[in-house]
Amino acid sequence: MTLTDTDTDTDTGRERASVTAERHRWPATQAAVDHSRRPAPPRPAFWLVAGVLCLLFFGAAAPTPLYGIYRAQLRFSATTLTAVFAIYALVLLLTLLVFGSVSDYLGRRRVILAALLVTAAAYLVFLAAHSVGLLFAARALQGVGVGAATGALGAALIDLQPEGSGLGPLITAAAPALGLGAGALGTGALAQYGPAPTHLVWWLLLGANVAAAAGILAMPEPGTRHAGALASLRPRVIVPRRARATFATAVPCLIAVWALAGLYQSLGPSLAVQVTGSRDLVWGGLMVFLLTGVAAGATVAFRGVTPGTAMLAGCLVLLAGLAVTFAAIATATTAAFLAGTAVAGVGFGLALLGANRSLIALATPGQRAGLIAAIFIVNFLGLSIPALIAGVGTAHFGLHRSALAYCVAMAALVAVAAGSLILRNRGPAIGPGTS
Repeated sequence: MTLTDTDTDTDTGRERASVTAERHRWPATQAAVDHSRRPAPPRPAFWLVAGVLCLLFFGAAAPTPLYGIYRAQLRFSATTLTAVFAIYALVLLLTLLVFGSVSDYLGRRRVILAALLVTAAAYLVFLAAHSVGLLFAARALQGVGVGAATGALGAALIDLQPEGSGLGPLITAAAPALGLGAGALGTGALAQYGPAPTHLVWWLLLGANVAAAAGILAMPEPGTRHAGALASLRPRVIVPRRARATFATAVPCLIAVWALAGLYQSLGPSLAVQVTGSRDLVWGGLMVFLLTGVAAGATVAFRGVTPGTAMLAGCLVLLAGLAVTFAAIATATTAAFLAGTAVAGVGFGLALLGANRSLIALATPGQRAGLIAAIFIVNFLGLSIPALIAGVGTAHFGLHRSALAYCVAMAALVAVAAGSLILRNRGPAIGPGTS
């Protein structure tokens, strides 16, 4: 893994960087170049790929409402629960960093089909999960499958998007969040009101995976293959000099929003039981949906807002949501918990939209892949490590105290990000071309 800065290259250095960037270009970037050379792709293929992306994240969130059942059956601690969640995020991060651009060289369809095969294997392990070790194995396999597919599916969406629509990047951002919310809510409902709560959803997802694979097989290859697959496996992490100040401002915000998502996806159902007083599994799924589903809607609804405004507004709205959520947890008020989570979801979507767009605008095409890799590192470390810490805290101090402390810590991070943004906005304007 390398950390480089190409802002001060000589002309010769720029030529070398251009060649290297062409070999290691992030899938979405390369796809944007290739897209202009091909005739308009069929619209159904675009929505098929969007559906597969949503499906994979639906499956990724499916364990969330089931953790309580697994915990009762297998008798493991809150620390183990969050570790089972964290292993998924960490394996996903490593897979994405290594295999994120491999579809440029092997083809989109091959990588997507391989990822669907791995996730199908994960669902089979879940069906046989009679021990904590098998839960860890299933989540690790999900991390590999989702991580391998994310780059290929995102690139395919760019390849297949209708000319001039800009739908590719928008769907790439919104579909995972929508899938997470729908997966948690749908699985909660199936587990609560359907038969075989720890089996039904996995059989349904296996069937959906087969249908998705059939659709991908029938779809023409949207990408263009290149030589150099092995060389592409070397992770490249770049924070360009002119993006470093913005990156430093965005880091606490990104950690906070993903840490909140990590809490909801791991300990959210247990927290819902404590606040609502009900053991209905739908509550836990609804909490995740109100956070990530609303975030997906906010990403679409506010896509026209400027990046700086979106990021600052997202921080402020997220602060308000965290304040309401803190009060709701402290007083065990269900309505306030729902409202606070939904408000936090709006802030989640706005903050992510603003942070991603602010940072990507500051990178040249040859730097984008490395910068996106740096963003993913922050995102998935934020998703996993704080949740694991919350699990340890819950084991020692109880869920109630740990959740309140967690909200305070997240609010502090968001306040730092918001304060930095306000100070930067009051200072001299810094354009993309300055360092």
